[in-house]
Amino acid sequence: MGWMADETGLERNAANFVPLTPLSHLARAADIFAGHTAMVYGGTRRTYAEYRDRVSRLASALSLRGIRPGDVVATLLPNIPAQAEAHFGVPAAGAVLNTINTRLDTDTVAYILGHGGAKLLIADTALLPLAEAALAAMEGPKPDIVEVADAEAGIAASGRYAEYEMLLASGDPKARWKMPEDEWESLALNYTSGTTGRPKGVVYHHRGAYLMTMGTVVSWRLVLHPVYLTIVPLFHCNGWCHAWLMPLIGGTVVCCRDITAKNIYDAIANEGVTHFGGAPIVLNALINAKPADRRAFDHVVEVFTAGAPPPAATLAAIEPLGFHVTQVYGLTETYGHVTECLWRAEWNARPEKERAAIKARTGVPMPMMEDIVVHDDQGRPVPRDSATVGEIAIRGNSVMKGYYRNPEATAEAFRGGFFRSGDIAFQHEDGYIKITDRAKDIIISGGENVSSVEVEGALMHHPAVSLCAVVAKPDEKWGEVPCAFVELKEGAEADEAELIAFARARLAGFKTPKKVVFCELPKTSTGKIQKFELRAQAKTM
Repeated sequence: MGWMADETGLERNAANFVPLTPLSHLARAADIFAGHTAMVYGGTRRTYAEYRDRVSRLASALSLRGIRPGDVVATLLPNIPAQAEAHFGVPAAGAVLNTINTRLDTDTVAYILGHGGAKLLIADTALLPLAEAALAAMEGPKPDIVEVADAEAGIAASGRYAEYEMLLASGDPKARWKMPEDEWESLALNYTSGTTGRPKGVVYHHRGAYLMTMGTVVSWRLVLHPVYLTIVPLFHCNGWCHAWLMPLIGGTVVCCRDITAKNIYDAIANEGVTHFGGAPIVLNALINAKPADRRAFDHVVEVFTAGAPPPAATLAAIEPLGFHVTQVYGLTETYGHVTECLWRAEWNARPEKERAAIKARTGVPMPMMEDIVVHDDQGRPVPRDSATVGEIAIRGNSVMKGYYRNPEATAEAFRGGFFRSGDIAFQHEDGYIKITDRAKDIIISGGENVSSVEVEGALMHHPAVSLCAVVAKPDEKWGEVPCAFVELKEGAEADEAELIAFARARLAGFKTPKKVVFCELPKTSTGKIQKFELRAQAKTM
């Protein structure tokens, strides 16, 4: 199919085919953007030529330590330069990068190190207690540790392990990188959150990451030399692949170790940050920041938000502060974001409240994807009627290879030729998807489906509410009823009856929370609210 009658001599060869890899972005940038600032962290500034040399040293040093192509190198690092360097240096040694969530418990970190078979662990000095406890809990071979001290944060080396800068010093800045011979070769190993059972190891390939970087340039309307702030943890979907992306357009990566509203405002004002990604909780932090933590800036900052559907009230409040927000959606299994709420000019004339509601849509496929549709339980597309719900099904170049050492879960995830997301949504007539819930978050009250996202969206309009999460609470009469867990803004007051009445004025009776609990919400390192903990709490009420 698609071949001409005679294609003699038209074979693939070294001149017309090079396996796709994001490593090529840095190799190019080090040449054409050699003197441009690639990395900023506190007082540390490095050019692209210096960035490439450090990556080459890391790749060379890893090989000298016995790391072979296909081996796994793990990291336990915050968003500091060493974590960005590992994104290039580890695969440049032919190895596979496993960035581990720094907020996981000891047992889970031990499981990930053992299941992934890491040969080396690069760990921040402040995270050595977690690393050491995890290694102590492991059975079988244990990885060696290289520690990364952080002078910018005032964290000195422990002296117990080989130090990262010494490791780099042992490497060759001119070493040749081991570029992939096949773009399907494994690039990274990322473990899912594991809120139910053991986390699964998601395997990325070079091709998918390369095409993710290309698609993001189009979707985020990126041009040369953006200044990108690392708020999304680089251990989460490899920071949505943005560390691999930035060299493509000569961008500057501004590393942020501690994610606070003050640090974000300072980075924007001091470094001219133009872009960042973050969960809705980050937007809320900026909205509710104390006056002393705010800084003035004279440009619009482009923001990708993901992790949970942002309430329309949050979107309406953030943009007047100087942020232009686009909702994106994806999963660990899709290298991060694969849909965007692409804005249409005809929506500009609509009232502010309506524009915010449109911005809260999940959106349409990004360029590197083929199909992102809503399927019923028979695998058929649901009607585009803004009402009929089903499961988001995904097909395209930025879908994982599969789950490492778990062929059964891989086969189930790819059933019917699509990746099954587990997210419940409907589609509008124009094709825009709108998530209503994770399948496990749907509340079934008296036989009626209640979207926790819809109830949360209603409560977020209350002026005293900073954050909220709605889960199912067992009920003798209705089976389940909505239960709201609420964080109030600092200095604000509201009681249970007030919030229930507020929701009742905006929702059907069966959707209105029957219980409101005021507390600090449990969150993941990426700002997602851990509903499984709240569900467990609600069951005991």
